[in-house]
Amino acid sequence: MRQRAGFIRRWMIWTAAGIGAFLAFAYLYAGGFVLHVLLGGQGWPEVSTTDFRLSHAMRRAWETPAPAVIPGAFTWETVATGYEIAEMPVLTDVEEIDRFYLVRIDPAHYQFEALTQPGRSISQWERALPDAALIVNGSFFGPDNAPDTPFISNGKAMGPGKYDAQAGAFVADASGASVIDLTDGRGWETAFTGAENAMVAYPLLIGEDGASHVARSTRWLSNRTFVGRDSDGRIIIGSTREAFFSLERLAEFLLAAPLDLKVALNLDGGPVACQSVRAGGVHRVHVARWEAQEENGRAKLIYAPLGESEMPIVLVARRKT
Repeated sequence: MRQRAGFIRRWMIWTAAGIGAFLAFAYLYAGGFVLHVLLGGQGWPEVSTTDFRLSHAMRRAWETPAPAVIPGAFTWETVATGYEIAEMPVLTDVEEIDRFYLVRIDPAHYQFEALTQPGRSISQWERALPDAALIVNGSFFGPDNAPDTPFISNGKAMGPGKYDAQAGAFVADASGASVIDLTDGRGWETAFTGAENAMVAYPLLIGEDGASHVARSTRWLSNRTFVGRDSDGRIIIGSTREAFFSLERLAEFLLAAPLDLKVALNLDGGPVACQSVRAGGVHRVHVARWEAQEENGRAKLIYAPLGESEMPIVLVARRKT
């Protein structure tokens, strides 16, 4: 009987220790998300903008003033005909604070598709699209995971039929692809004419006038993705490793970067802002983590950076045959 009682005590101690270790992990290493959800919450709890669970880049971005940044040196690497990749550092005066994973694609050699499928993560999209040379998150989606802006996927129109698009659009057909500035008053319907794949997104980061079109400053930080067009008509896609940039600072940085961007359009941000590169023997996967909105020194973390987020909408490039 004493042996049985001793076993029960040890079992209780081990169980309590296990629960304690799990709760410590949930708070210290999972940012409180696990514990918050178990207690009935959704998303992350509110934290201070200096909380250690935030990334270093986010804490620095919320400093007053935020550190000035410049593009670091980088070189384009051709991995296949019409397909180049690079990594562009984002530098303060003391450190690398962020990094852009860049892809530059010639539409003469690659065709683009706008696809949607609820429930797929970046790795699931890779398995579903084994011949895709690029998979990156696309434009915005609603609570039902359907496109929240006008959208064409392989000839099928989706999203709202009436929409006041005042930023930009990505459009593609068999002959090529482009990023279009819609601030000149042309409607998205006109921009979509003849397109087989297209999506409206916002805000326009760089317009045809060579200026930023981000209307206002915010303290909303995210992993970011942009799609742009250079003076040679090549499509440039970039995803940030960290969540250092607000939209205003992203536009300012891209204007200063040596990318020759003539138009640049913001795509969706946060944990959906993932990127897959598979070309010329290179396989590079970036899994995004962060999105947070600051107000009065407190940060509301919108999603949990645990594993891979669902990506209901993606932009895909495949080599033309």
